[in-house]
Formats: sequence, structure tokens, C-alpha cells
Amino acid sequence: MMSTDKDGTSEEKRQSDAERKLRDLLAQERQRNEDLVNRMKYLQADFENYQKRTEREMQQVEERAVLGLVTRLLSVLDELELASANVAKHGEGRVVSEGIKMVYRNLNSVMKTAGLRRIEAVGMPFDPRLHEAVEKVDGSGELDRVVEEIRSGYTFRGQVLRPSMVKVELAVKKAGEPEARANE
Repeated sequence: MMSTDKDGTSEEKRQSDAERKLRDLLAQERQRNEDLVNRMKYLQADFENYQKRTEREMQQVEERAVLGLVTRLLSVLDELELASANVAKHGEGRVVSEGIKMVYRNLNSVMKTAGLRRIEAVGMPFDPRLHEAVEKVDGSGELDRVVEEIRSGYTFRGQVLRPSMVKVELAVKKAGEPEARANE
């Protein structure tokens, strides 16, 4: 026998309403849980992207700092190279000459470790991206070719830091060939 309350609702109906409310509440909580898990996944992805971006930015800052140092040290490298050449040429002070050469080799090694590379110039075809022609002489070859290096050029981690100042032997012009020459 079904019991009814004063207001006329049966116990089964009350129980069914309570179960429906619990199912609705459970569904809401599951949806809320799913939303929180999704938000957590997005936050985690954002954080990982932030970490990667920060790491890249730190590498760029380091690279710019090293580039600044290398640029400032280029003149020291040039002066040591010139001093070494002059002492050796004039035959004065073998010990001084060896000392200068040792300092030059050590500084050059440190610069190479930092990413500095000397541009090969003498004997190479003239390349305006790597070489700056400061003198031109007539030649007999088919290509404009570097015959003397006035000042060394360098790349830093694959980018030209300073082009080589060079003397260029100009290629022989063929009849009807346009005048595309070194540094024109």
C-alpha cells in the first residue's frame, strides 16, 4: 500500500524526485570537474609555452651580450695581429714576438669558442657580402678574385660581423658583358 502525505504526494514520488535531483547534481558536478580539468590543461600548456619563450629570450640576451663583447674585442685582436706581424718583420725582440703571438693565439681561441670565425679572403672569389673592396687591380681570370687582405673580416655565429677589407683582382671583361664589378 502506498502511503501519502498530508499534501497528497506519495513516498515513491518523493524518492523519485530526490533521485532525479541527485542525478542532476551529479551531472552538474561531472561537468564542473570536466571544465576544471580542461582549464588545468590550458594553464599547463600556457605555462610550458611561457617556459619555452623565456628560455629563447634568455638565449637571445646571452647571444647579444656575447656579440657586444666580441665586437669590442675585435680591435684588440687586430692590434695584436699587427703587433705580431711588425715585430716579426723587423726582427726585434724574439721573446716579445713570441709573447704577443701567444696572447694573440689565446684571444683568438676564446673568440672562436664564443662563435667568431675569420672570413677566408685571399684567393677566394670576391663576395660583396663577405668582402669590402678597398683597392682594385686588373686581372686575367674569369672571376673577380681577392689577392690581398688589408683587414680581416669575421662572422659571428654565421652572420657577417665585419667584412674583410680586400684588394681585388678584376676579371677580364668579355665582349658585350655588362660592367658588374667589385663594389660598384
